[in-house]
Amino acid sequence: MKKIEAIIKPFKLDDVREALSEMGIAGLTVTEVKGFGRQKGHTELYRGAEYVVDFLPKVKIEVVLGDDMVERAIEAIMESARSGKIGDGKIFVSPVERIVRIRTGEEDEQAI
Repeated sequence: MKKIEAIIKPFKLDDVREALSEMGIAGLTVTEVKGFGRQKGHTELYRGAEYVVDFLPKVKIEVVLGDDMVERAIEAIMESARSGKIGDGKIFVSPVERIVRIRTGEEDEQAI
């Protein structure tokens, strides 16, 4: 089992969720986050004052999958989140040792 964490632009969330749903992925976690990479920040003007926005709004999607679905999920996220501009985001894949569904006690693949 693997955990996929994808940091994407907020306006791409619906496209990514739809692409993962079409694969049969029923559950995911979404968190609003802020950060920067190569994109760095940018300068904005507010009431005549200029200020630097260091951390840009992003969305983090987390999903845990069986090993057989990981590559397809990565491709689906890449295709649906790509705008072709800097700041499209990153995908991180980590191993998951154990999953337990609290309500039923089911474990691992059955708990996904």
